[in-house]
Formats: sequence, C-alpha cells, structure tokens
Amino acid sequence: MTRKTFSLPVASLAAALLASTLAGCAPLVIGGAAAGAAIMMNDRRSSGAQIDDETIEMRAGSRLTEAFGERAHVNVASYNRQVLLTGEVPSEAAKQQAEQIVSRVDTVRSVVNELAVMPPTSLTQRSSDVFVTGKVRASFVDAADLQAQAFRVVTERGTVYLMGRVTPREAERGTNIARQIPGVQRVVRIFEIMSPEELRQAGVSVPGGSTAAPATVAPTPAPAPARPVDPASEIPPAGGGAIATPVR
Repeated sequence: MTRKTFSLPVASLAAALLASTLAGCAPLVIGGAAAGAAIMMNDRRSSGAQIDDETIEMRAGSRLTEAFGERAHVNVASYNRQVLLTGEVPSEAAKQQAEQIVSRVDTVRSVVNELAVMPPTSLTQRSSDVFVTGKVRASFVDAADLQAQAFRVVTERGTVYLMGRVTPREAERGTNIARQIPGVQRVVRIFEIMSPEELRQAGVSVPGGSTAAPATVAPTPAPAPARPVDPASEIPPAGGGAIATPVR
C-alpha cells in the first residue's frame, strides 16, 4: 500500500511511518485477510496487475539496493505495471542506470524517472512527505464524489505524484484537492485516463456518473522554481495512455 523506500539508514523508520498513512496501492493485510480482499476488489487494476505491481516494487528495490547501496535514495512505486522513480541519486549517470535497472524487471511496461541529482533528503523532509501523503489520501477519502482507491499518491520533497486509472473529471477533481493541501509544492499527474464507459465495462462503478462536468481548475500559482511547467517536456503516453504532467 505504501511506496517502497530503498537504501539509506532511515529506511526502517520511514517504512514504519509510511505504514501509518492511508495508502493507495495493491493490498497489504490491514486488519486481516478480509480487509485485504476488500481493497483488492475496490482496486481498478486487475488482480494480476496488482500482484505484478507488488512484485515489481520488490524486485526493483532489491536490484537498486544491490547497485547503489547507501549512495542513493530511490523510491519505487508501480501502478498497473508503470513505474515511478523518485528520490535522489549522486549523478546523472546513476539516474539513467536506475531507470535501466528497473526497465529490465519482468512485466514493467514503462518507467517515469523523476529522480533528482542531489544529496539525499533529510529525515525531517521525508517525514513531512509522509504527512502530506496521508493528508492527500484522507482528503480523497472525504470526497464523496471520488473513489480513494482509484488513486496512488506519492510525495517527494513536497511534490505530489498522482497515479491511477481515472476519468477526466476524476483527474481534475483529484488534482484540485491535492493542490490545496498545505505543504504541497507541486502536483504531477501520471494517470491512465479512461472514459466512464470503459471503466463500467471493466466492472467499475464511477462516482459522479458520465455526465458530471469537469471540476473547475483553480488559478494556477507561479510554478515552483525547481521545475517550471513546460508542455514540450511532458513524458509521452506509455501503453495505457498515462502521461506525467506537471500541474504546479
């Protein structure tokens, strides 16, 4: 349910903190097997994709640890076999090497490489990111017109990454919710956009119905100086129509 954090001595503490947040990936056993089964049923991925995502995260994490040891802090999040890499690496060469390692893991269909070439973040920053993820997830749960399990939330250095199989309305609604959370510096969407009809054909009940109007996008504040929005630099769709789009 939580993103996998590999390397650095704080990994154990970070994992403990992450376990306390509301998460949005394939099932961990929370309160027993019945809870895990319910989460799997509400997930918009197939059961095979959910299992593949868990396997991808474990195998990729193990291989990255073997390759970099304590020299890098790399987080691996897989949703419907698309992998998001976040964290910090010591060089551009290490960033590319990490992507190559993960792309060779069985069943991975694409990699979104958001690794930063910089020193590893502090425990304080990572704890803040965990807190932001929890607040975003809780806000999704509180939104009556959204299915919280449709979203995977990852936060790195104040940037919130949203993954999931969602309708255009859900994408806008989820983005607007996330960007209002205190501590969120920027939102990056890595969605597989599907029509309500496609989701219903897959057996998914879509809150809000197919005729719901898209949520109104609030005025976008000045982009973060670390990475201005540049449509030309957006990552192209990979297989299922997913795209990484900086929002703020």
